Amino acid sequence: MKILEEIARYVPFNEQERRDKTLILDYLASHDKAFTREDRIAHMTASAWVVNPARNKVLMVYHRIYDSWSWTGGHADGETDLLSVALREVTEETGVQSVRPVTPEIFSLESVTVDGHEKRGEYVSSHLHLNLTYLLEADDTEPLRICEDENKGVAWFGLDEALAASTEPWFVKRIYGKLNKKLKETL
Repeated sequence: MKILEEIARYVPFNEQERRDKTLILDYLASHDKAFTREDRIAHMTASAWVVNPARNKVLMVYHRIYDSWSWTGGHADGETDLLSVALREVTEETGVQSVRPVTPEIFSLESVTVDGHEKRGEYVSSHLHLNLTYLLEADDTEPLRICEDENKGVAWFGLDEALAASTEPWFVKRIYGKLNKKLKETL
């Protein structure tokens, strides 16, 4: 499977990514339903760190479940082309049509805990998202649209403003801060 090769080739940015890469590869080797939500313990997801062409803004959504500003993303739902999943989720969640990869390579990876929650009237037990993040670019003048089912807002933030807007300390420290640092190092 191509995605397994991409994950295996990925060079971790820090200790969190090194450990999570091992966790993801080990899990995928022993769980054949990890690309579907049928695996209720852990499953693959794709997220996007969407920047404008000047690379000084990031597009975020106000997530209904987490009640915080966050990146865009979603479940693989059987698809193994996670870049396509990330691109699709950006369009679905923000209305942006001009989104494109800065690079087709994995930009970041992480194991994300998801607390139990209600979704469409049903309880979803706590589980892990084995996540690949892609660096995408979009036009920050394009009209934005809220996806009522998933978010309450869509907005562009300055890179540091994005960290201040999120109310999830772990994400700010371990994910969004890392993504901004990595972005600045690749400029």
